[in-house]
Amino acid sequence: MATTAFFDMSLPFFKSIFKQKSPYDDLSNSKILKTLKKLSENNNLLLYENITIYHHSKSFFIPLLILDPTRGIYIFEYKIWSLKDLKNATAQASQNQDISDQSLAFDKTHKIIRERFNELTHNNGVDIFNFALMENLILQDYEQLDISLQKLLPKSKIIFSDDNEILQKLQNVKEADDTLPDVAHIMGTLLMQYLILSDNDTMHMASPEQMNFIDSEVVAHQTLFGYNCSGKTSAILLKTILYRLKHPDKKIVLISPTVLSCDILKKRLLNIVEYAIIELDITSIEIITPIELLNRHLAKYHKPLLNTNIYIDSILMKKKFHVADLIICDDCDFIGDDFILYLKHIQKNSNLLLSTSQTTPDALFKFTKSFYHENIYIEFIKTNPHAKALQTVAKLLQNHEAKDILIVSDELSKKQLNEDLEFFIEEDVICLDSSKGLIEQNLENLLLTTYNQISSISAKFVILLKVDDISELELKYAMSSAKENVTILYEDEDDTIINLKKHFKDRGK
Repeated sequence: MATTAFFDMSLPFFKSIFKQKSPYDDLSNSKILKTLKKLSENNNLLLYENITIYHHSKSFFIPLLILDPTRGIYIFEYKIWSLKDLKNATAQASQNQDISDQSLAFDKTHKIIRERFNELTHNNGVDIFNFALMENLILQDYEQLDISLQKLLPKSKIIFSDDNEILQKLQNVKEADDTLPDVAHIMGTLLMQYLILSDNDTMHMASPEQMNFIDSEVVAHQTLFGYNCSGKTSAILLKTILYRLKHPDKKIVLISPTVLSCDILKKRLLNIVEYAIIELDITSIEIITPIELLNRHLAKYHKPLLNTNIYIDSILMKKKFHVADLIICDDCDFIGDDFILYLKHIQKNSNLLLSTSQTTPDALFKFTKSFYHENIYIEFIKTNPHAKALQTVAKLLQNHEAKDILIVSDELSKKQLNEDLEFFIEEDVICLDSSKGLIEQNLENLLLTTYNQISSISAKFVILLKVDDISELELKYAMSSAKENVTILYEDEDDTIINLKKHFKDRGK
């Protein structure tokens, strides 16, 4: 029910006690907020500060929200009123107004939350409870307020500056319920900008590190560092969407190493937008390869265009080229230092974000947690790699589908394996061509690829050959493509294999 309150005119600055957003929404200096943060950490509550809910073409700001996974959502309104402000005030509820603990209602907030749940989950979601934070009011002051204000602002719904019963007030709203949806389904429904959708249709909320990165503005040139499987690409896609929502008139370009990886990112981007129920033209977000960008620049000066190899013509490093307000380069470790220097040149007066898996001292953002599955089985086998690869594939196909298998090697071994597998197994085998898009090749088959073409590719079972000439960085990247099992086949145990064995010593059976 909508709430309307009328106040004594001796307080003309009170337009509505239920104003949704006030000049005091910044709670950073609030003592109560510090108490709530500590309380949340100690009691399995999740606190979200200064968040925005996006729904269709609209956005809605909430200064403070706490999720109790066993009760529901707490929404807080921040007030700086003191006893001096309220002492002589009276209030009268509108006709037929039901004065109750629920009278502290954020009507618009409730409406958009319910709409999100109903459209995404086809139900009303979880309960929503409202509280007022009275930074300058103590419990003793409350007893001096007019009874009309006390009815309109129930004590049980106010957090006072000297409140020692905050947790009890929160928990008194209802009995704990262990059957509520998990955190990802609750908060992911509301905050699409922090929801990470996995390939297997599972979902989880971004980590605090990822949220900080997603929310931050890119200024000048910045670097994101994160280990393999730290969620860099997922966070970049969410940041890209949020950037467009915040800056609809600015242009953003996302760079990925290959045509295939660009197509995969476009597909993931579309899935996020469709799931999130937001109105965003994804064609306004360009996802291109380094060669595509270079060819645009070369075309301006009627220079020969590139085909497969990246080459930076000297003229490009002398000329300005404004292609976007923000360029984000994912997996830049596999693109080349010359191209990174080129990006820094053309974005000299614009913004640039680089994503790397190599430790760098100037990285402003760092993802320290890896989400590499702890249950992934990693096996090192000293053997004849070619023969063992054929045997391993045949064994896997007894219980698994061909599309679950990815073999990574050098170009020569890829061709040899492709020829032998045609006679060794019945399933179709695809030699992956990263210079082609998703439409041109069927990834629902057993895949053969090389280390420099693997960007954005994944499978349940990954078999690695020809590891002797591959850097540890490339091997770890290839290993991160596995969802369940990695088999590393090698002939000689070099330093790279020894280091990997040490790093993953507890990951075998």
